Amino acid sequence: MSEAVTSRAELERADLLVSADWGWRDLMTLCKPRVVVVMLVCALVGMALARPVLPSMAVVFFGLAGIGLAAGGAAAFNHVVDRRLDAMMLRTSRRPLAARRMPSSVALAWATLLSVAGIGLLVWQVNALTAWLTLGSLIGYALVYTAFLKHATPQNIVIGGVAGAAPPLLGWTAVTGQLGPEPLLLMLIVFAWTPPHFWALALHKRDEYARAGVPMLPVTHGEAFTRLQVWLYGWLTVAVTLMPFVIGMSGAVYLVGVAVLNARFMFWNWKVWRGQDPRAPLAAFWFSIRYILGVFGVLLLDHYAVAWTL
Repeated sequence: MSEAVTSRAELERADLLVSADWGWRDLMTLCKPRVVVVMLVCALVGMALARPVLPSMAVVFFGLAGIGLAAGGAAAFNHVVDRRLDAMMLRTSRRPLAARRMPSSVALAWATLLSVAGIGLLVWQVNALTAWLTLGSLIGYALVYTAFLKHATPQNIVIGGVAGAAPPLLGWTAVTGQLGPEPLLLMLIVFAWTPPHFWALALHKRDEYARAGVPMLPVTHGEAFTRLQVWLYGWLTVAVTLMPFVIGMSGAVYLVGVAVLNARFMFWNWKVWRGQDPRAPLAAFWFSIRYILGVFGVLLLDHYAVAWTL
């Protein structure tokens, strides 16, 4: 309890020392645009797969806009909650709040504005189901994961991954207005992929997480155990990515494409597992981003290849 009070007092004193030298680029940085772009691509895939033909452009536009605004708001909340932690880590020390360029009150107002605008737009122009699911994802990431799970358990990435896996599900419901096994499978693919993706980065940044006191898996259970988990969760991801073919959601085009992607994905996971190349974790992390985009890309290719032949 006393540590929590001390931390709040430190944050309040730090906010008093913040400069006012911030601009629109800092506001954009709060939104984590590169992360949001990946999320929107996954949401777009969910939209495209929900119908045999292209969905309404109005639904696509308003759906992506609402999901994107809410995702940007959740990212900005993450900056506010993690500003003390970000200042302690080299990778995040130049962020607007961590570098004390921007008051936390401005970031909090910006996060609230984006979130309210995104959810409101989804209610107004898309459907209530997508709005509610997006709100749940926002709360799960900004509050449950960032404020609690991240600092409470080394399984933070696994449990909190539910919120981060939502975009393809949100895209599907934006078009159809209903849930089903297919969008839940798309969500499961992202959920299974998240641990090997993020634990590879955690291996690379282990010392920084240790100094910051964040119980990431390499800090609490060691590097060897984490490398094994990357390898095992990699195989789980491979199994899950084969499920669209197994249930008849995709065909041969997807099967061939995902087999190639999985071979390369597991090559990097194997390099991480062996632990003989210190550059492997970061390389595996960056490839995993291209991997998940590739998986959804071949799903789209297969989907429309089948549609065009009918």
